[in-house]
Amino acid sequence: MQKKRLFIVSNRLPITIEQTENGVTSRPSSGGLVSAITGYLEKGGSESFSETFWAGVPGCTEKIWSVATGGIASAPYSYLPVFVNWKKYELYYNGFSNSVLWPLFHYFPSFVDYNTSYFDAWLEVNGIFAEQLAAKLRKDDIVWIQDYHLLPLAGLLRDHLPGLTIGFFLHIPFPSYELFRLIPKNWQRTILSGMLGADLVGFHTIDYALHFLASVEEVLQVEHDGQHMWWENRRVKTDAFPISIDFEKFHHAFDHPSVDEMRRRYLELKGTKKMIFSVDRLDYTKGVANRLKGYEAFISSYPEYRGNVIFVLVIVPSRDVIIKYAERKKIIDESVGNINSSRGDVVWQPIIYKYGHLSFDELVALYTTCDLALITPLRDGMNLVSKEFVASRKDGRGVLVLSEVAGAARELTEALLVNPNDAAEMAAAIKAGLEMSPEAQRERLTEMQDRIRTYNVYTWAADFFRELAVVKDAQLEFEIKFLDKVTKVELLDSYSKAGKRLLLLDYDGTLVPFARFPGAAAPDAVLLGILRALGENFLNELYIVSGRDSQTLEKWFDGIPVGLIAEHGAKVRHRDGDWETSTIAPSGDWRSKMEKIMQEYVEKCPHTFIERKDFSIAWHYRNADLVDGAVRARELYDDLMRPAGQMSLNVLNGHKVIEVRMRGINKGAAVGHILGRDNYEFVLCLGDDQTDEDMFKKLATREDAFTIKVGNEASFAKYNLHNPAMVQALLHTMASYAPARPLR
Repeated sequence: MQKKRLFIVSNRLPITIEQTENGVTSRPSSGGLVSAITGYLEKGGSESFSETFWAGVPGCTEKIWSVATGGIASAPYSYLPVFVNWKKYELYYNGFSNSVLWPLFHYFPSFVDYNTSYFDAWLEVNGIFAEQLAAKLRKDDIVWIQDYHLLPLAGLLRDHLPGLTIGFFLHIPFPSYELFRLIPKNWQRTILSGMLGADLVGFHTIDYALHFLASVEEVLQVEHDGQHMWWENRRVKTDAFPISIDFEKFHHAFDHPSVDEMRRRYLELKGTKKMIFSVDRLDYTKGVANRLKGYEAFISSYPEYRGNVIFVLVIVPSRDVIIKYAERKKIIDESVGNINSSRGDVVWQPIIYKYGHLSFDELVALYTTCDLALITPLRDGMNLVSKEFVASRKDGRGVLVLSEVAGAARELTEALLVNPNDAAEMAAAIKAGLEMSPEAQRERLTEMQDRIRTYNVYTWAADFFRELAVVKDAQLEFEIKFLDKVTKVELLDSYSKAGKRLLLLDYDGTLVPFARFPGAAAPDAVLLGILRALGENFLNELYIVSGRDSQTLEKWFDGIPVGLIAEHGAKVRHRDGDWETSTIAPSGDWRSKMEKIMQEYVEKCPHTFIERKDFSIAWHYRNADLVDGAVRARELYDDLMRPAGQMSLNVLNGHKVIEVRMRGINKGAAVGHILGRDNYEFVLCLGDDQTDEDMFKKLATREDAFTIKVGNEASFAKYNLHNPAMVQALLHTMASYAPARPLR
């Protein structure tokens, strides 16, 4: 199979360009995203693609870039710089991205600045990305968009190239709907519809994915089926892909001579004391001030450690121009000063504090010197520092104290997990970690290392691309084929030439839109006129195939020459005949038992109701709150399955309805009996929900059958029509074909 081109898109290019007195210099950028993707590509990932490009803002002017390109070191990708006016970039980056999205998605709503100019600039810059990328892309390329700066980009690219394969990965948390709804509604819709432009939307944890799905349901009124949803005629999937690190790089760095030399120096500094180590980027989400409170509580609560422990705290500069970050640095500086002055003395300094960058060797040396790594963010999408620490401990020593609200806590369950807001719990965990036996340390580290080694950065990226390919293949396999003009002409031609025709029409959602209450969906004069014309044609056998009860169908279609199939096939009345009832007998007092369970959900979920029929009973939730109704429907379905299985009943998950009926009764079985009544040369079958799939399956092998699903969902039907209005238009056209003669 021919390889495709890969385009990785991030806010910044993975390179830093600087102009100094000696000219223009360039160096690879650091960070979890760059390390993860570069590591994947260097370890064989690039072999899966014919070419790989990385697009992003270069952080310099076009003139400087043209000078710098000659000295850029080789990389497993080609650079595609996206040039943006720096003032506009400031509003996009430090404005909307980091003064709206970052604080809100990390559960700091009071830090959000809802400035419209930020949002406008954010959209404009994403538009620039889309335009510059569209000029380079081909329809069979793969695009992998990274992170919150570019949330609308997938949707914008989809407008340019509808068939493009697009993956999106969010490297920060996705908040609960209760937080997401704080954003202005138009912004909400822009964010979510942009993300749904991707074929696969990836998150670090399943919690973030579920938050996203809940927001999509509430804001866009789009329901999901498990991890899938339909958006603009595409089946979109969301899933969890916990990002990881290059395990071997950190694990084997333990033995590097330069790391060993630095570790020796740090061990001398440490002496007989216990060492706690933390490294974080300057950010209010990292909870450094809370961590300092926890450390101070440790010193106060366990005085035996006074003079016998040091805390090495490294803060890496970040976004200093944003006021909240500058304020955070001031708080940290003051806290460190206060603890050292109030708790320390002339021979012991409780905290060794550095504000600056660390080289890779320095970082690993500190990881492998310390007795305990203290990593307690207030909220973190993943937190790769914790994984780096675990991977680096080739000696099997050291303890990880980790915040329970970091994404990594879902994987690193052998760490000592703490609430980052609980200083006393943190203090107790520090003590427990420092006093943990070497055997327990090794056992915990081994478990975590095995997990990270197995699901490393290469596995993470490969897993994402593998799932993206599966999603795209499924889209093509279950591609919704709307009844276009050519197919419609073919259908009408087959209909007009056929000697005997069978028309099978579902009612609710197919012939008429759904109504708030079942009784409000009676057919109007226009529909009855169309059905009468079709039914009076001597070549046609017309059946209304419905889940409704026989009395309602008989009342509505009285005098219309149609056959009726009620309660999903439990009762059948051929044209001008009497009702025939299924020979499948109800088993005991099943209806009262099912109704009792359903009644509990009527009480739990407002605006739901029960419909009682001869052979089935249904719980309708079409009038309920979208999210509440969907959640309760899943719960009710599960609650009904066990007793239904014991009583030979089927539980049907229909369109906004959960229905229990006798096993063996379905529309497909009823249609099978009708097919045996005559030799039909043309069959038309229309339906809109899961109950109609039995009919579509029954007719799947017949070349003379045109099966049509009403709505934009994949189906066993061969074609789709958008809505009941289009169904009526098609039937009206058919009704005008071939003159009718009086029925005998």
